[in-house]
Amino acid sequence: MRRPRIRTAVRTPAGLAGADPGPGFEITFDGRPVRALPGQSIAAALWAASVLTWRTTRGAGRPRGAFCGIGSCFDCLATVNGLPNRRACLLPARPGDAVTTQEGDGHAGPVR
Repeated sequence: MRRPRIRTAVRTPAGLAGADPGPGFEITFDGRPVRALPGQSIAAALWAASVLTWRTTRGAGRPRGAFCGIGSCFDCLATVNGLPNRRACLLPARPGDAVTTQEGDGHAGPVR
Protein backbone atom coordinates (compact mmCIF):
# COMPACT_ATOMS: atom_id res chain seq x y z
CA MET A 1 0.00 0.00 0.00
CA ARG A 2 1.33 3.40 -1.01
CA ARG A 3 1.36 6.16 1.48
CA PRO A 4 0.26 9.59 0.28
CA ARG A 5 3.17 11.93 -0.29
CA ILE A 6 3.13 14.85 2.07
CA ARG A 7 4.98 17.97 1.02
CA THR A 8 6.31 20.13 3.78
CA ALA A 9 7.55 23.66 3.20
CA VAL A 10 11.15 22.37 3.31
CA ARG A 11 10.48 19.83 0.50
CA THR A 12 9.07 22.33 -2.04
CA PRO A 13 11.45 23.95 -4.56
CA ALA A 14 11.11 27.29 -2.74
CA GLY A 15 11.77 25.58 0.59
CA LEU A 16 14.84 23.72 -0.68
CA ALA A 17 16.30 26.96 -2.05
CA GLY A 18 15.36 28.88 1.08
CA ALA A 19 13.43 31.35 -1.05
CA ASP A 20 10.83 33.69 0.35
CA PRO A 21 9.29 35.31 -2.73
CA GLY A 22 7.08 37.74 -0.84
CA PRO A 23 3.47 38.57 -1.54
CA GLY A 24 2.12 38.12 -5.04
CA PHE A 25 0.63 40.77 -7.25
CA GLU A 26 -1.54 40.98 -10.34
CA ILE A 27 -0.78 41.46 -14.01
CA THR A 28 -3.26 41.14 -16.86
CA PHE A 29 -3.19 39.01 -19.98
CA ASP A 30 -5.64 40.16 -22.65
CA GLY A 31 -7.60 41.82 -19.84
CA ARG A 32 -7.70 38.68 -17.70
CA PRO A 33 -6.12 38.96 -14.22
CA VAL A 34 -3.05 36.75 -13.66
CA ARG A 35 -1.22 36.30 -10.35
CA ALA A 36 2.57 36.69 -10.32
CA LEU A 37 5.30 36.52 -7.70
CA PRO A 38 8.21 38.92 -7.26
CA GLY A 39 11.11 37.82 -9.48
CA GLN A 40 8.92 35.66 -11.68
CA SER A 41 9.15 36.20 -15.44
CA ILE A 42 6.05 37.08 -17.40
CA ALA A 43 6.29 33.71 -19.18
CA ALA A 44 6.44 31.85 -15.85
CA ALA A 45 3.42 33.76 -14.54
CA LEU A 46 1.48 32.96 -17.72
CA TRP A 47 2.46 29.29 -17.53
CA ALA A 48 1.35 29.16 -13.90
CA ALA A 49 -2.02 30.52 -15.03
CA SER A 50 -2.26 27.81 -17.73
CA VAL A 51 -1.66 30.28 -20.55
CA LEU A 52 0.64 28.51 -23.00
CA THR A 53 0.49 30.73 -26.09
CA TRP A 54 0.61 34.52 -26.38
CA ARG A 55 1.85 35.18 -29.91
CA THR A 56 1.05 34.14 -33.48
CA THR A 57 3.58 33.73 -36.26
CA ARG A 58 3.82 36.28 -39.06
CA GLY A 59 3.04 34.00 -42.00
CA ALA A 60 0.68 31.26 -40.94
CA GLY A 61 -0.63 32.75 -37.70
CA ARG A 62 0.39 29.70 -35.69
CA PRO A 63 0.32 29.97 -31.89
CA ARG A 64 3.58 30.42 -30.00
CA GLY A 65 4.63 30.73 -26.35
CA ALA A 66 7.82 30.03 -24.44
CA PHE A 67 10.07 27.40 -26.02
CA CYS A 68 13.66 27.69 -24.81
CA GLY A 69 12.94 29.79 -21.72
CA ILE A 70 16.35 31.53 -21.87
CA GLY A 71 15.75 34.24 -24.48
CA SER A 72 17.46 32.53 -27.42
CA CYS A 73 14.57 31.42 -29.61
CA PHE A 74 12.32 34.53 -29.56
CA ASP A 75 9.19 32.35 -29.56
CA CYS A 76 7.99 34.04 -26.37
CA LEU A 77 7.63 37.55 -27.84
CA ALA A 78 4.68 39.41 -26.37
CA THR A 79 3.29 42.90 -26.27
CA VAL A 80 3.86 44.25 -22.76
CA ASN A 81 2.45 47.63 -21.72
CA GLY A 82 1.93 48.47 -25.41
CA LEU A 83 5.51 47.62 -26.45
CA PRO A 84 5.72 44.75 -28.97
CA ASN A 85 8.47 42.14 -29.25
CA ARG A 86 9.30 41.85 -25.53
CA ARG A 87 10.82 38.48 -24.57
CA ALA A 88 8.39 37.23 -21.92
CA CYS A 89 10.81 34.57 -20.66
CA LEU A 90 13.37 37.22 -19.66
CA LEU A 91 11.14 40.08 -18.59
CA PRO A 92 10.31 40.12 -14.88
CA ALA A 93 6.64 40.63 -14.13
CA ARG A 94 5.84 43.92 -12.41
CA PRO A 95 2.63 44.87 -10.65
CA GLY A 96 0.09 46.17 -13.14
CA ASP A 97 1.83 44.94 -16.29
CA ALA A 98 -0.60 44.57 -19.21
CA VAL A 99 0.36 41.69 -21.49
CA THR A 100 -1.51 41.23 -24.75
CA THR A 101 -1.36 38.59 -27.46
CA GLN A 102 1.02 39.66 -30.19
CA GLU A 103 -0.18 39.13 -33.74
CA GLY A 104 2.52 38.64 -36.38
CA ASP A 105 5.48 40.97 -35.91
CA GLY A 106 3.60 43.08 -33.37
CA HIS A 107 3.41 46.19 -35.50
CA ALA A 108 0.15 47.58 -36.78
CA GLY A 109 -0.53 47.43 -40.49
CA PRO A 110 -0.12 44.79 -43.18
CA VAL A 111 2.36 41.99 -42.58
CA ARG A 112 5.51 42.48 -44.64
